[in-house]
Amino acid sequence: MTMQAVQFDSHGDRDVLEYGEFPDPEPGRDEVVIDVKAAALNHLDIWTRRGLPGIDLEMPHIPGSDAAGVVDEVGDGVSRFEPGDRVAVLAGKSGGGDEFSRKGDQTLAPDFHIIGEHVRGVHSEYAAVPAENLTPVPEGVDWETAAASPLVFQTAWRMLRDRGDLKAGESVLVLGASGGVGHAAVQIADHAGAEVFATASSQEKLDYAKELGADHTINYEETDFASEIRDLTDGRGVDMVVDHIGAQTWQDSLKSLVKGGRVVTCGATTGGNPETDINRIFWNQLQVIGSTMATPGQADEVLDLVWQGEMEPRVRETLPMSEIARAHEIIEDREGFGKVVVVPDSEL
Repeated sequence: MTMQAVQFDSHGDRDVLEYGEFPDPEPGRDEVVIDVKAAALNHLDIWTRRGLPGIDLEMPHIPGSDAAGVVDEVGDGVSRFEPGDRVAVLAGKSGGGDEFSRKGDQTLAPDFHIIGEHVRGVHSEYAAVPAENLTPVPEGVDWETAAASPLVFQTAWRMLRDRGDLKAGESVLVLGASGGVGHAAVQIADHAGAEVFATASSQEKLDYAKELGADHTINYEETDFASEIRDLTDGRGVDMVVDHIGAQTWQDSLKSLVKGGRVVTCGATTGGNPETDINRIFWNQLQVIGSTMATPGQADEVLDLVWQGEMEPRVRETLPMSEIARAHEIIEDREGFGKVVVVPDSEL
C-alpha cells in the first residue's frame, strides 16, 4: 500500500520537492502510526531541503518536524496511546546514553536528533513516530493549532525560561518577531512579565507583534535596532536578546545588551559565522547562551498554555501538501506573520 508524501531525492531549490506516492509506514515496537490531519513548516525545512553539512540523509527524504493527527496503529510495546487518540509530534529525539543519564536532559545527549532533519519526517498522509515523541492534544484544539505549536513554542520556552532564566520585570528584545520562534518568544516573554521589544520588517508585522504582547516595536528596515534600543531604554540596553537570525544581526544584538546581559540563540538563518566583538563581551560581562529544542517536560509545560488558549500560534497560510513548493517559498521570502500549515490533500 502507498500513501502520498512530500519528498525529495536530492538537495536543492524548491523544484526538488514533490508530493507523490510513498510506501505506507508500519509501526516499530515502540512506535505509533499517525493519520496526519495537519502539518507545519519551520525554517529548518528549508535548510534540510538545501542540505546541511555533516548530515547524510536516506533518500528519498520526507521533511517536516511538526504535525498533528489521530493515532491509527500502535506497536506491540506501546501502552500510552491507542487508536483514535489525538496527538501532536515533539520532534526532538534521543536514545539516551551517558551524557543523557548524567545531565538528565535529552537535548544534551550525544545522539540527540530531530525528526524531519536527521531522519524522515511527518509531511505525509501517515507517519510512524516513536511513542515518546508524541503529546496528547485535547478535544477542542483545532488541527492547525496542534500542528503549528510544538516546535516553535518548545524552542522559545526553553530559550527564555530555562536557558535564559527570564524573570518578571526584565527587558527582552525579540528579533524577527514575525517568524515562528519569534512570535512564540514574544508571547512567552509577555507571559513571564517582561518588558518586550520586538523587531520586524513592516508595520503590519509590528502590529501583530503588539497584539501578541510586544510593548515596543522597531522596524529594522527603517532604523538601526541597536540605536533604537538605546534610545528607548535611555542608554541602558535590554537584559536579554533573543537572536535566531545570526550573522546579519549578531553585532547589534551585543550592542543592545545592558552590562551583564545575555543573548540567547537557537539558530542562524542569515549565517552561522558572524563577526563578533570579543572586547564588548568580556568588558560588559555578557553571556552568550545556546539553546536547542526542549525536553518533553518543557514542551508539555508550554503546550498546556497553548491548549488552554493563553498563547496561540498565528497561521499565516494553510495550503494543500501538494503545494509544498509554495509553502517553502512563503517561508524563504518572509511573507506574512507566523506559521505556514500544510494539509494532506486527502483531508481537503
